[in-house]
Amino acid sequence: MRDTARLPNGLVAALRPLTSDTPWIEPWRALGVSALVANPFYEADYAVSAAPAFGAGVRLLVVADRLPEEPGARLAALWPFRTLRTRWGLPLPLLMGWTHGFCPFGAPLLDAEAPERALAALLAAPRALGLAPRLLMPNAPATGPFADLLAHSGTRSATYWRHERAVLDVTGLGAEGRAGYLGHMTGKRRRKLRLAAERLGASAPVTLETIREPGALAAALEEYVALETGGWKGRAGTALGHRPQEAAFMRAMVEALGAQGRVRIDRLRREGRTLAAAILPLTGPEAWFLKISYDEAEAAGAPGVQLVHRLTQAILREGDLTRLDSCAAPDYRLAEMFWTGRRAIAHTLVEAAGGDPLFPLAAALERARERVSRWRAARR
Repeated sequence: MRDTARLPNGLVAALRPLTSDTPWIEPWRALGVSALVANPFYEADYAVSAAPAFGAGVRLLVVADRLPEEPGARLAALWPFRTLRTRWGLPLPLLMGWTHGFCPFGAPLLDAEAPERALAALLAAPRALGLAPRLLMPNAPATGPFADLLAHSGTRSATYWRHERAVLDVTGLGAEGRAGYLGHMTGKRRRKLRLAAERLGASAPVTLETIREPGALAAALEEYVALETGGWKGRAGTALGHRPQEAAFMRAMVEALGAQGRVRIDRLRREGRTLAAAILPLTGPEAWFLKISYDEAEAAGAPGVQLVHRLTQAILREGDLTRLDSCAAPDYRLAEMFWTGRRAIAHTLVEAAGGDPLFPLAAALERARERVSRWRAARR
C-alpha cells in the first residue's frame, strides 16, 4: 500500500489521515463548497470536528492536481473511509465509507466543474494505492447526478437497503403550493395539528426562533443538550449529556460552522422556555435537519411536530432556503407528515477501476446480508 500515486488522467491520488491539524484544510473547504452533490458531513470542518468521537481508523482518499499539501493544490475528489478486512465472514477486504450517528449521507465530494474526471480518478485510486478494489458507500444518493455519473462510469455497482426519506423541495412549489402545502393531509390530521398547537399555546404565545449568531448558537446548543438529556434519550443513557465525546463534537461543529454562517438552530419557545429545538447544518441554500429534541412534559402539544410545521411555514415564507433534507432513518416519519418530496438513498457497492474478479461474490454476499438483516428486523 502506498500513500501517493500518479493516476493515468494526470491527477494525484493520496491517502491522508483524518486529523484536526490537517494542513490542507482550505483546499478541502473549497471542494466542499463546489461539490457536485453537497455533503456537509464529509466537508472539512464537520469531519474534523467529528474525528475525535467517530474517526478511529478513518482515512481520507484524496484526488488532487498535485499533492494536497503543495501550495495552490486543487482537490478533485475526497472520500473518507475505513478498511474492513471481513464483512461477510470471508477474508474479502472492503473500503467502507465513513458513517456514524451524525452522518446520514454518504456521497463523496466531487468537483462539479469536472465530475466525470473526478469520479474516474476516485475509482482508479484504490488500485493505484494498493487498496481493496471494492468500495461500499453507505447512504449514498440512489438517483440524481452522482447516481447518473456512477451508472456511466464503466464500473459495476449494486445498491442495497434502498429507501426514500422526506425532503422539502421549495423550488418545486409555486405560490399555490407554498400557500397550501398541507393539502396532502387528511382533514382529521389537520385538525389534530391545529388542536395540538392550541394546547401548546394555551398559556402563552409560542414563537419560532432561528439562531445564527456564533455566540447565541453556543448557548442554544447547551439548551438543546439539556432538553435531550431530560427526555427518553437521557433515561436510556444515549443523550448528548451522557456522551461527552459526542457532545464535544457537537460543540466543535457548531462553533466551526457557526463562524462561517453555515449552521442554525431553530427552536420553539414559550415565555423563555424551549419546547423543541433542531440543529441544521447548511450547504448554500440547502439545510440538513440533523437532530431534533423536544420537551416531553409538553407531549400533548406535540412540540416536535409543531416545530417542523412552523419551520416549514417560515422557510416557505422567507425563501432563503430552497431545500431541506430530513436526514431521517427509514423508520422515522415525522418530516413525511409535511414534506412530499423524497430523496432516494441506498448503500452502494462499487467496483474500483481496473476490475475486480471477486465483485460478483461481494455483491451476492452483501445481498444475502441485507436479506438476513431484513428478516431479523421483521421478526422483532
